[in-house]
Amino acid sequence: MEITELLKPNLMIMDLQVTDKCGVLDEMINRLFESDIINDQDVYRQDILKREQEATTGIGNGIAIPHARNATVQQPAVLFARSRAGVDYDALDGQAAHLFFMIAVPDHANDMHLQALAALSALLLDPELIKQLKDAATPVAVQQLFVAAQQKKAAQQAPQVTATSSRPFLIAVTACPTGIAHTYMAESALHSAADQLGIGLKVETNGSEGVKHALTTTDIQRAAGVIVAADKKVALDRFNGKPLLQVPVVDGIKRPEELLQQTLAGDVPTFHADGESASTTKKSAAPDGIWHHVYQDLMSGISNMLPFVVGGGILMAISFLLEQSLGKTSTAFAFLNSLGTNAFSFLIPILAGFIAYSIADRPALMPGFVGGYMATLASASVVKANGSAGFIGGIIAGFLAGYIMLGLKHVFRKMPKSLNGLKPMIIFPVLGLLIVGTIMYFLIDPIFSIVNLTLVHFLTTMGTANAVLLGAILGGMQAVDLGGPVNKAAYTTAIGVLSATGNGSMMASVMIGGMVPPLAIAIATTIWHHKFTADEQKAGISNYVLGISFITEGAIPFAIADPVRVIGSCLVGSILGGGLAQLWHVSVPAPHGGLWVVLLMHNPLFFVLALIIGSLVAGTIYGLWKQPQQ
Repeated sequence: MEITELLKPNLMIMDLQVTDKCGVLDEMINRLFESDIINDQDVYRQDILKREQEATTGIGNGIAIPHARNATVQQPAVLFARSRAGVDYDALDGQAAHLFFMIAVPDHANDMHLQALAALSALLLDPELIKQLKDAATPVAVQQLFVAAQQKKAAQQAPQVTATSSRPFLIAVTACPTGIAHTYMAESALHSAADQLGIGLKVETNGSEGVKHALTTTDIQRAAGVIVAADKKVALDRFNGKPLLQVPVVDGIKRPEELLQQTLAGDVPTFHADGESASTTKKSAAPDGIWHHVYQDLMSGISNMLPFVVGGGILMAISFLLEQSLGKTSTAFAFLNSLGTNAFSFLIPILAGFIAYSIADRPALMPGFVGGYMATLASASVVKANGSAGFIGGIIAGFLAGYIMLGLKHVFRKMPKSLNGLKPMIIFPVLGLLIVGTIMYFLIDPIFSIVNLTLVHFLTTMGTANAVLLGAILGGMQAVDLGGPVNKAAYTTAIGVLSATGNGSMMASVMIGGMVPPLAIAIATTIWHHKFTADEQKAGISNYVLGISFITEGAIPFAIADPVRVIGSCLVGSILGGGLAQLWHVSVPAPHGGLWVVLLMHNPLFFVLALIIGSLVAGTIYGLWKQPQQ
């Protein structure tokens, strides 16, 4: 499939009239829907916005490439749009974006589609093409420019390995979560910079169609250093003993010259691999870097745990509903309740196991799982505490297993190569489990069993004032970053309390706090509709459904366009709603579902009332504060 087949003239928007990022995305998505490229605007928009949350697709030089790959796409396409005035798109270089390419890829696209999209991404690094696209008069002219650019690139393209005996040689790996655009743009940017600096370079891409230009053993041996510009996990063991620089994929696009020069100068960590996992030994570790890795490891555990939370929690909630009508002896209740309970029993082991896996790869997985499982059991150690270490103990078990495994790899790094097979098969599993199990049994479990018992006592005896304050804080945290780290921290806290104590009061505050932002947006766009564009009004209507379903992310497009007003107003409403939930003793037995599980709640009418009050207050503040559209 050629690029011209994807860049269809009938899809192109030659003169965008919108003036903000949200409007650009909505207009392009609407054109895809009208042209039968996608069959569900809302689902496709969610994936587009999710990608923007990971990292802006405004790559600089006046270009933005929003993209998504999901089941709503009926056929692959690239929609070209142009804004002569320019749009503030949060681009990497801080400049306005004029040229937009929305890439739509079916969920099961074949390699030909993805290769064509990769070629398109690479072409957009040509400044002459960019200049010509800004001046193109018609859609056909745009398409012809890409045909010519493709032919030029094919004729002039240098070999993948640009190395001579007189030039230094480096290697690189590029990868992004979707594997469509950034992967190949980073590859092209690194090649262009290498040519300008007189450096030989080979780049391996880990895209959606698999690994391309795979680095060979000879390549790795010859290289003076390695650059890994990736936002997902790539194979690193092969780079053992090499100077290696790891950066996000956008850095490969934004500052390729700096990365090449830094690696060539040797101002990068030396990489040490051991068996099936790897780690870098850094010359220095800034505090921000340490906490960034801790956060990534924690999020790895939480993201793998959430399916168990949602699936098990909602099935348990449904079973409680059936209990009211059919009784505890009914087969339906027993089945759904046991199924949900079984799923919930995996929460802490999964959390701990994947935290450990994120830190030290597969050898840490087993001791992490076991340590997490031990955190769920009643302590039977010498302290004889009644209770379990719970969520906090599970998190500690995950980090404990991960870092203990890193320590074991370091201790046994100099074993004879002939005995290397013993490490993953015997040494790591036996010693890892023994050390983690010992620390959990004699130290973590007893201490945090007491902590959890204290927490249970606090929750059951705390006064109304303390409960309202705690509920207000948790509710407000949901609105701070609309699905980001602060939001997830509050949600995880509520899940921990619910699973450890069965107390769903904190979950009520968190759920209301997360439902307020999209509902506030919906209310504001309905009452003060004259202040919003037609596309914003449509998005506002969809936020009613997202809000009642506890999908906070529905407010993100509005927060991107107007962060101070949206976040500020939603904070007030979420704090108010979260506090009222505690004042009225609302409790939610399910960790998800929103209003769809309202009949299962304790004091459901007060849940709805707190939600309405919080949403109306936030919506009113935003509606009055919002500036009329220009």
